Amino acid sequence: MQIQLAQRMEAMKASEIREILKLTRKPSVISFAGGLPAPETFPVAEMQAVAGTMLASRGCEVMQYSTTEGEADLREWIAGRMNGRLGTSVEASEILVTSGSQQGLDLTGKVLLDEGDEVLCESPTYLGAIQAFTAYRPRFVEVPTDDDGMLPEELAKRLAGCRRPKIIYVVPDFQNPSGRSWSLERRRQVRDVASRFPVVIVEDNPYGELRFEGVARPPLKAMDRHGQVVMLGTFSKILCPGLRLGWIAAPVELLEKYVLVKQGADLHTSTLCQRLAADYVRGYDLDAAIGRIRELYRRRRDVMVAALERELPAGIRFTRPSGGLFLWVELPQHLSGRDLLVRCLEHDVAFVPGGSFFPNGGHENTLRLNFSAMPEPRIEEGVRRLARAIREMLADTTVPASA
Repeated sequence: MQIQLAQRMEAMKASEIREILKLTRKPSVISFAGGLPAPETFPVAEMQAVAGTMLASRGCEVMQYSTTEGEADLREWIAGRMNGRLGTSVEASEILVTSGSQQGLDLTGKVLLDEGDEVLCESPTYLGAIQAFTAYRPRFVEVPTDDDGMLPEELAKRLAGCRRPKIIYVVPDFQNPSGRSWSLERRRQVRDVASRFPVVIVEDNPYGELRFEGVARPPLKAMDRHGQVVMLGTFSKILCPGLRLGWIAAPVELLEKYVLVKQGADLHTSTLCQRLAADYVRGYDLDAAIGRIRELYRRRRDVMVAALERELPAGIRFTRPSGGLFLWVELPQHLSGRDLLVRCLEHDVAFVPGGSFFPNGGHENTLRLNFSAMPEPRIEEGVRRLARAIREMLADTTVPASA
């Protein structure tokens, strides 16, 4: 019997990152592919203590159903931290706890997108957002970027040309995949352009607390004058991803719609995981833990940048992020990141080809490297293997005369 699938499945594809990670399970493979936090930063002993105390004192309570919105004290803590650290002015009633920020993206698509609506995004943009929104069959409109972020004049031009613009999706801090961070002026300019159109700015902020250097810049949520910004946050990069805890911060009237669609998705996020996180942040110094994460990632960023400067052939550009987990490499136009990956896997090193991060295709001469998950000696060796594969491809490839 032929099963009839929903038409939306025609556009759904497996995550290229997840498929690559399947190929990197061999211990010999040095993987720069996943956006994985360093496991040595996970507070295993502290969580063990929290869980033991919690289960001993109120085990039945934390194993019960909870409210869709999330545990009240965790929502209070999230709102307080956003206001204190980011300069926002949100209430706990404007916070919805989600099963990771990835669920926040999916719920956003359910709430806001009809087939044919337009999603404007940075070019390149986060692959997980492309996947989440694709299920709702929008049209992606890529907006060019530079080192300071989305170009406001290009955003204005594209918004004016849209028939049904609904979402402007952005990652202003240490963007996945490029590692770039928007300037303060660029944030103001994009906010002002967006304010002229009936769109929601979806600001994804998984990396904002992982700044190694420079001065923190306020998120768009803190600069919002019209209730136009929905902000997504997560514990995955500042605590651990296995809890699958994130949140949505949105105006109450919009958050109510998110609550409705979440009820149909999973009723609520795990009570047990929420209580673990709430008890941990009340009992331990999260800021000190984040400080240690920042220092580790800064060292690994420095090692990768130095290795790339030393090993890569001339003519290859890459970003030097001041925070986050990633940097971005641009190869000569005639080289393909996908072809390079095939060759690199022969050398036991992996990355994510950059074409995956462009919803409308193209830009195959790019790639994303993660520096957070590998120890420094493995980073240096991995870059040597990557550079060797690039040199081999350059030797094997004849550049067209017109290039």
